[in-house]
Amino acid sequence: QGSEQEVVAAVIREFGKLESFISQVLDEACATKELWKSLGCKFTDVLCVPERRLLEDSRNVPIASGTSRSERLLLFDDVLVLIQGNSFQSFDLKLVWVDENCGEKSAPDLRITTPEETFVLSAKDPQMKAVWRWKLEQAVRQALNGKRDFPLWGHNGEGSAAPSRRFFTYEFRLEGRLRGATYEGEWLGGKPHGKGTLKWRDGRNHVGDFQDGLEHGFGICLVPRRSEDRYDCYKCHWYQGKMRGYGICEYGNDLVYKGYFKDNVRQGFGILENFSAEHPFKYTGHWEKDKKNGYGVWEDKERGERYIGMWLDDHRHGDGIVVTQSGLCYQRTFHADKMVGSGILLLEDDSIYEGNFTEDLTFVGKGKLSLANGAVLEGTFSARRGRGRESHGTISTEPEPRKLGKTWKNPNPALFFSQLGLKEFPVEKRWPGIFEQFLEFLHSGCKEEMEESFTGFHIQTSKELRKSQEYLFCQRGPEELSWQSRDLLAELEQQQELGTHQGYLEKALKSPLHPLGKLLRALSAAFQATYSGIGATRHLLGMAQDEVKFYSQKIWEFY
Repeated sequence: QGSEQEVVAAVIREFGKLESFISQVLDEACATKELWKSLGCKFTDVLCVPERRLLEDSRNVPIASGTSRSERLLLFDDVLVLIQGNSFQSFDLKLVWVDENCGEKSAPDLRITTPEETFVLSAKDPQMKAVWRWKLEQAVRQALNGKRDFPLWGHNGEGSAAPSRRFFTYEFRLEGRLRGATYEGEWLGGKPHGKGTLKWRDGRNHVGDFQDGLEHGFGICLVPRRSEDRYDCYKCHWYQGKMRGYGICEYGNDLVYKGYFKDNVRQGFGILENFSAEHPFKYTGHWEKDKKNGYGVWEDKERGERYIGMWLDDHRHGDGIVVTQSGLCYQRTFHADKMVGSGILLLEDDSIYEGNFTEDLTFVGKGKLSLANGAVLEGTFSARRGRGRESHGTISTEPEPRKLGKTWKNPNPALFFSQLGLKEFPVEKRWPGIFEQFLEFLHSGCKEEMEESFTGFHIQTSKELRKSQEYLFCQRGPEELSWQSRDLLAELEQQQELGTHQGYLEKALKSPLHPLGKLLRALSAAFQATYSGIGATRHLLGMAQDEVKFYSQKIWEFY
């Protein structure tokens, strides 16, 4: 008997809701019908939709735009309409956020935020404001849910607020950097916030993290090239709408850059490589405002030549060493890619020339040629067509010690030979851009979300990314992460106290995901770019040895 009474009571309650629902539906229909009669054809031709219902009218519950931009406000079940004279604006409720103006509940104003506009609604008293806010919140929530409540309104004050985080697609129309772009993704407070995709009509495409309407965090951006059916693919970290931190760019012209960016240009340490069959090259070094600046290594694979030295605005400028595939090695001063002053030329037969020489390595002007057998020719050199090379000077057959800058000394006296670059390129000034990023990461507190921006990442190629979307945000499973960046400093201190630092360092340096492992790989890339292949010459052994010692000392300092 008790269960029967409960069923009857439940039916009566539902019947009451149905009665209320029918009454509210009829009231809305009548109010909507009267509205269409009162509006001119210019409005009804656009706004009059069979399923649309009027929920509130500012003529019934007065409220106005704080900037006098509207004479009348109409709240429908799917849009908010502002009427001004013979024109109107409509806002999709799914992309409308309602909040207190300046965060004060006692103020008579409401702040309405949409993807491209923000405006204030002012009520005459708190009661009218409360009615509008409640109806706006419920209308937005129901529009997001895709269905009306049952009953439609219930009692004033009931009902949950609309969610602040949403997922939606919107095309920007007003003037600004996003005009014509379509954003699909997560929103917060009327702005793209979270993960999303931004597409422009010209083919540009950005997929990644957003914050307060700007690209912020890791993202991948495709930019079409004008003259070719190709794209530049940027995989980088963004900060407030601009590339900042470590990134990889695969250009449509077969160039690939792996390094650091700042304000959308290459800045800091980076590697630029050309993989095309024509004019292949590789630059490993420092950048400033998208140009090669500071210490860097350039390898011209077509000519079989490597330049190690200073750069300024994409030109060899300052002290530099050139190593050729044939075994020649020389050191000169450069000015805007041109050799100036005298230099040192080390020949394949261990002869040394000190003086001026041309780009084709012809001796000109005053110079001194020290032969491997100890003889020295000092004087003036010249070369004339049809007459070969000429020299005017003195020849000494007495052996003299070779003193060309610093001399690297091997325990074996037979291996004494002159070293290049030790004085001109102090080891602590060669690769500051690599160590600076690691230090900044440590000073930032080793925040996990910033680790890849400072120390780099590994990601698929752009071709693979276009086929597979799941890697766009560089997500990894827990099995791929054997450590947490926030614990890095604590780990270092703990391991040092326990006296197990050697084993920990070995494990960290071998890991491709650990910051110390990434630091070692960056240093190894710079070392190999300088001293492997063509650069594997005994005349650079002193520089190489100094770098290895310096790397070890710096890593130990970090530890």
